[in-house]
Amino acid sequence: MAIQNIHLPKGKKIILFDGICRLCNQAVIEVIKRDKKHVFLFAALQSESGLKIIQKIGVDLSKVDSIILYDPHEEVYFVKSSAALRIMNEFAGFWKLTQVFRIFPAALNNIFYDFVARNRYQWFGKKDACMVPTPELKAKFL
Repeated sequence: MAIQNIHLPKGKKIILFDGICRLCNQAVIEVIKRDKKHVFLFAALQSESGLKIIQKIGVDLSKVDSIILYDPHEEVYFVKSSAALRIMNEFAGFWKLTQVFRIFPAALNNIFYDFVARNRYQWFGKKDACMVPTPELKAKFL
């Protein structure tokens, strides 16, 4: 599948993240470490690839500006806590325990998620530019 000159490999899910947020960049690094099945690819919300995907799926960045999980083959996306929980569901070990939060409505989970998201720059800081992946990680980014 392709989105305006972006090839999306079959079976991959795309994590769109805030490329200037230090917390978000650290979260991407942690996901890469735990993604033993190589399920995820990444794109910063501010990148050309990220903006093309956002345009295709129709997400309003004034309402969601921190994390989006997009499955191009199912043509479905998840935002905020729903995205985070679905990402963690792909990890092994104790991370599976996070799925207990899926019994609660997303609106309830998003109260905590939105609190952290609103304060992430103040607490963790901002980068001047989006993360540039190392040569070893470049294949994980669109």
